[in-house]
Amino acid sequence: MGESRQELLAWLNNLLQLNVTKVEQCGTGAALCQIFDSIFYDVPMSRVKFNANTEYAYLQNFKILQNIFTKHGIDRPVPVEALIKCKMQDNLEFLQWTKRYWDQYYPGHDYDPLARRKGAGGPPATGGPAPRAAAASSTARRAPAASAAAPRTRTPQGGAASAALKEENNVLKDTVTGLERERDFYFSKLRDIELLIQQSMDANPDLEKDDDGLLKQIQTILYSTEEGFEIPAEVEGEVEEETF
Repeated sequence: MGESRQELLAWLNNLLQLNVTKVEQCGTGAALCQIFDSIFYDVPMSRVKFNANTEYAYLQNFKILQNIFTKHGIDRPVPVEALIKCKMQDNLEFLQWTKRYWDQYYPGHDYDPLARRKGAGGPPATGGPAPRAAAASSTARRAPAASAAAPRTRTPQGGAASAALKEENNVLKDTVTGLERERDFYFSKLRDIELLIQQSMDANPDLEKDDDGLLKQIQTILYSTEEGFEIPAEVEGEVEEETF
């Protein structure tokens, strides 16, 4: 039997100085990346996104994790598609395995999680300064559940308010950037499909006449719009002038 959710969260928060409150939050991949950084000390933490809030951003974190698995010969499939859905059971099982791996291979060195991730990921779980945790100790391995409790917060004032607004602004910028990348990613896929269909129809004009054919049905879906949606006039002009 693996550790319970409460035991795992207490261990995770103590090791990484985080405020993770649910196992499902491990579905972003960020905390998992840093657990393995505490073992190998070679995860590119500057590329790990602790404020990720889209599946596209989660995938980037898991790509980093999979590269670490490959580099160190860890023969364990990472069920990325299941984990990024942030469902409790999938993430609980993977975190239990991760804890067993950590228990077996953690070398026992001092590990400063905040310094490694340059303060990303929110305030430490204890609400105070982050100590350099010798996580191999019994305290790190079996931290009391109380250490996972989130600290009380006060309404920021003065310079603290400015810092909080700046942090919130940075989070919003990261969110917009992630959404734009996700939009561009899926748009490029749709564009590739559109070009393949067009090339096939150019090569065989009879395909365009077959309204019940698969390619024609896919093309209909690609060009369909939601009810009430209208293409702006200026965009229509651009499309008419565009040549391929």
